[in-house]
Order: sequence, then C-alpha cells, then structure tokens
Amino acid sequence: MTDAFSAASIAAPMIPRVARVVKRKREIEDVVTLEIEGGAFDFAPGQFNMLTAFGVGEAAISVSGDPADSARLIHTIRAVGAVSRALTELHVGEPIGLRGPFGRGWPMAEAEGRDVIVVAGGLGLAPLRPALYRLFAEREKYGRILLLFGARSPADILFRDELEAWRGRLDIEVEATVDHARGDWRGNVGVVTTLLSRAQFDAANALAMLCGPEIMMRFVANALLERGVAQERVYLSMERNMKCAIGFCGHCQFGPVFICRDGPVFPYSQLRGLIAKKEI
Repeated sequence: MTDAFSAASIAAPMIPRVARVVKRKREIEDVVTLEIEGGAFDFAPGQFNMLTAFGVGEAAISVSGDPADSARLIHTIRAVGAVSRALTELHVGEPIGLRGPFGRGWPMAEAEGRDVIVVAGGLGLAPLRPALYRLFAEREKYGRILLLFGARSPADILFRDELEAWRGRLDIEVEATVDHARGDWRGNVGVVTTLLSRAQFDAANALAMLCGPEIMMRFVANALLERGVAQERVYLSMERNMKCAIGFCGHCQFGPVFICRDGPVFPYSQLRGLIAKKEI
C-alpha cells in the first residue's frame, strides 16, 4: 500500500484521519451505505476500516466498494448499536473518522484458475462485494463463478439492483433465496444451503468465500466439505468483536487468533474446532 492514507495508517494505526461523507444511500430498513472521500484509498477485498462517529465512538466496518476505485471508500452499515446507528445517521458533508484498512482479506490470488463459490447471508454480502467486483473485473482468471445469497425476507435483500444486473450476466451464476415470503414472491424459499445442493462446480478445484451469520457459515462449510471441497479452500469472514484493529486489546481473541489482526478472513481448516463452541 503506497498511497498517503495507507502510509499514515501504518505509521499511526490508532489515530483516525478525518474524511467526509459524500453520498448516503438507504439500502434496506436498517442498512445504509456511505461513500467517503478524503484522499486516495487502497484496500484489498475483505479488509475493514475503523469508522468513528465523532462524539459517539468507533466501530469496525468492512469495505463494500470496488477495490479498483481508490478515490472513495464505500461502507455498508447496519444500525445495531449506538455507534453503528450514529454512523448510519451521518449526512452528506459531515465528517467521519477513519482508521485502516486492516486485516487479511479474501484469497483472490489462490482463487485464480478455480471455480469460485461465493455464499452470502444478509449483510454478509457487503464484505464480499469487493471480491465480486475483482472476480468480475478479472473474469478470465477464474473458472465457474457462483453467487448464492440468502436473506430473511424479500425486504431484506441487499444490493437488489446489482443482484438483478449480475443475474443477467452470462458468465456467472446467481441464485437468491429467502427464509420466508408472502404470496407475491416468485423466487426460492429456504436456507442458503438448499441452493448449494443444486449448484454445479468442480469440487476438486473449487474455492469458497463465505460471509454471514456464523451458524449459516458453519452449515455451508460442512455442506461444501461433503461435496468434496477441501477445508483449506473454504474461507470465512468472522467479523466479531473487533475493537482496536491491531491485536492489542484482545477483545476479538478467538482461541489462539485475533480476528482483527489475523483475519477477519480465515480458512475453515483453522476455525473448524472453534466455530461450533458457544463459549468462545
């Protein structure tokens, strides 16, 4: 990372820089996307930033924009607590604090030459969107690309317009499902693992990227292993309890690893013995 923003972040990782909101979009009822400008930004798909709502606090939020666009940062945020709610209530022109980017992202280089299975649940599509942009931009490097997306209801489908556009492409396969729906819904109903059972891919040469509720990722990972995908090539984004972003405070310790410093993206082989334990 060679731009001024990244260099400053590396030199003083705990000091937020002041950027500014230039665009705000409400995606669904409790989810807002903010576009931020304030210098050149460089990040890898799957990395996150620490965003500050001044006077309220700081939260770890994954980047959800295109890694090829270094002029702006895009974050998609669900209002679930005081800080995230304050961030979603920022308006165009207001300042926002920014530290990052941090963490280990999706294994884009390892995915080259393989079938790529992207499985997202709910807001989990946001941290995966930069990886999808990269996959689409470098389409010739990959085999079959599948995007399987699950939401609670049709009203909870994130990035609906983009999903429709991606579904229209001939070089990728996009399937969506919802947990429950009323009579006017004509799509799939059921958990996302039901989509996986019908998906066609070369399991011996496939790589999977998963993000969503942990119970969803656990079931999807196990289903992928049953199909023959190697656990070393099933990647999960954990995104839990991150606070300092540099492995200093210990808040996100997960067994022997720190989510913020060693992740948030991990191979399933590294987490398999931990993710099913409620006490961790």
